[in-house]
Amino acid sequence: MADDHRTADHGVESVTGARRPLARFRVLDLTHARAGPFAVRQLSDWGADVLRIERREVDQAAGDLIGTRDSGDFQNLHRGKRSIGLDLKAPEGRATFLRLAEGADVIIENMRTDVKHRLGVDYEAVRAVNPHIVYGSISGFGQTGPYSDRGGVDQIAQGLGGLMSVTGEPGGRPLRVGIAISDLCAGLFLAQGILTALLDREVTGEGTWVQTSLLQAQVTMLDNQAMRWLMGGHVPEAAGNDHPTGVPMGTYRTSDAWMNIAASSQRLFIRFCGVAGLDWMLEDDRFATGAARRANADELKRIVAEVLATRSAADWTEALNAAGVPCGPVKNIREVFEDPQVQHLGIAQKVAHPELGEISLIGSPVDIQGASKRIERPIPAIGADTDAVLREAGLTDEDIDALRRKEVI
Repeated sequence: MADDHRTADHGVESVTGARRPLARFRVLDLTHARAGPFAVRQLSDWGADVLRIERREVDQAAGDLIGTRDSGDFQNLHRGKRSIGLDLKAPEGRATFLRLAEGADVIIENMRTDVKHRLGVDYEAVRAVNPHIVYGSISGFGQTGPYSDRGGVDQIAQGLGGLMSVTGEPGGRPLRVGIAISDLCAGLFLAQGILTALLDREVTGEGTWVQTSLLQAQVTMLDNQAMRWLMGGHVPEAAGNDHPTGVPMGTYRTSDAWMNIAASSQRLFIRFCGVAGLDWMLEDDRFATGAARRANADELKRIVAEVLATRSAADWTEALNAAGVPCGPVKNIREVFEDPQVQHLGIAQKVAHPELGEISLIGSPVDIQGASKRIERPIPAIGADTDAVLREAGLTDEDIDALRRKEVI
């Protein structure tokens, strides 16, 4: 699409002088909670001009899910955007939104499936004014089907999607994963789908509707566990911290801390035995092959646990890594961000916030040579960019004043 609606501070070049690969795209953000904002963030981090449509009452309601506006979670999810205060329930608000949609490339929403239709901001409504639009939607369970009208949240998707059945100790109660995995994966999949659709638009000239759901994302992320059922007819069960098929691969207590080792292949098991003083196992029929180790997994894990308990996690980590055996300590979140490799990768970024001062946010985990992934814009106040954006869309100051008097903006 034409670039005449782009603003100076969202050009291809960032303030650092490096390229911002998505700077030519404008995104209208109708998202809330986590999955939708996480999808939007994949685009804003690479320079897309994201216009977040928000109202104060919606912002306050979000605090129940991701914290208040000044919380770390909220700041991390919504950085890199401009803010427009707009009441979509008002006819003038909907009309203003559609005017903005005429010049947009992407719209992203994760409302309940009926809400966008009730507001009149659904794909067909937008497509009528902009056939080039790429419209992205995340729902709990899909836009159609027997569960489509249900509200969905991450924990429900973790249970319904099978993840909780394979998480936790054998014989114990089902456990959720400690992060909102279905939310995050749905956001990643939607962003991937949107980028694919934008590439396709360069060929077809037409936009499209890109959809995913928490349930689709969660079932997809079952991956090898799903294939054990689909092709092997085996229903996986919880295996604690042990790998479901590889032995030894799991979490063990050393003399001072917990650590993980991954030595299940024959090559790695030979190396592990050499470091751990267990070379005799290579001549023992119970442990000499992968199949034998799986058949005698409990005894093998008992022996490995006894040996690992004799030295510190740091000692084992140094010795096993030197031998080429994947391993590492189990760290808490503070220790993660103190880790020298994490610091070297620059995962946490310092950002200057006008009210909160210098804050740290989580940057993109992707590096593109020659492109900037620097977080250049903290969250603005609600509606801070309303007037500027509406002027870019062609509204006059009189038009803007009229909308403000009616409390549409």
